[in-house]
Amino acid sequence: MTDERIVTVTMPKWGLSMQLGKITSWNAAEGDQIAVGDELADIETEKIAGTLEAAEAGTLRRIIARVGEDVPVGGTIALIAPAEVSEEDLDDAARQARAVIDAGVPPDVGAPEVQTADAGGRKISYAGVGADGDVVLLIHGYGGDRNSWLFLQEPLAARYRVYALDLPGHGTSAKEVGDGSIGVLTDAVVAVLDAVGAGRAHLVGHSLGGAVALAVTARDPQRIASLTLIAPAGFGSEINASYLRGFADAQTRRDLKPLLGQLFAVDDLVTRQVVDDLLAYKRLDGVDEALHTLLGALLVGNAQRADSAASVAAIGGAVPMTVVWGSADRIIPARQAESVDGAARRLIDGAGHMPHMERPAEVQVAIEETIARAG
Repeated sequence: MTDERIVTVTMPKWGLSMQLGKITSWNAAEGDQIAVGDELADIETEKIAGTLEAAEAGTLRRIIARVGEDVPVGGTIALIAPAEVSEEDLDDAARQARAVIDAGVPPDVGAPEVQTADAGGRKISYAGVGADGDVVLLIHGYGGDRNSWLFLQEPLAARYRVYALDLPGHGTSAKEVGDGSIGVLTDAVVAVLDAVGAGRAHLVGHSLGGAVALAVTARDPQRIASLTLIAPAGFGSEINASYLRGFADAQTRRDLKPLLGQLFAVDDLVTRQVVDDLLAYKRLDGVDEALHTLLGALLVGNAQRADSAASVAAIGGAVPMTVVWGSADRIIPARQAESVDGAARRLIDGAGHMPHMERPAEVQVAIEETIARAG
């Protein structure tokens, strides 16, 4: 029997389709004292690169996964244990972990099925994970898709039913966006809530998705249990209009990669695969027109058009709300958080416009604290 004091560090599941991850470097060594939040290893997947943070404290007694090898999601990559745990017990646990890594991914492992909802004749794609608990719906920002939540959806699903959608014009949803207004995007969110049978739900919205989440709530406050807004649009005039227009116009890797770097405090997350995936999306029929039309929901001249403050006023404090912002946001200034009346505020140091990708553990805490306030 495995000593219960041995804590396994496992390959995380970053995205519903992720099956394998690769350790590109270890940032800790055997014998190191580990605190919660310490950076353990850099990991690369087909879609993204990221850093795994420790969820438990203790002594790093064994490193199982070698740099450069593929490890199945959930496979044990390291062992944390106190000094009192014997070397023999650690060796047994390490042998079991190696057997899982060496066996690879079972052939029947796959991603959850992508489903569709109908929003006024538009097909809206969404995918969910988690069988029990309250419904949490994740709403991405301009130019993103449901994969923007790859670091958060699975971890949240341990306690909730968590869905992520593709807004109109994005991902695999319909590319026709009508007049590109917030109302069109709001209809898509409501359609997904209806499709999953959510009489009440918690919304998490990023950037443009934050403005959409607020508009959904203002339309029917009784249906929304809590709101977590990540760098939401609509709380000031200042915005990086050159980034938005540049993203809409970009047609080559040379154009796109430096723009994407502006989303992050450190651009390590902008891998070649990320750029290639976005270019493939931008070359789909209807995407160019959709992105340029949707700019109208964000910009008037070089200033923000969305008036999320009006939605907050309409909600009138009826829904628990938290605003999360990266201190190094280069798209929408973090100081606009002060304009979100009635919200709890969490400023994340060292993160840019995408804190849910740069500091997912901290964002998860903010989401779960907001949900808890809903009672």
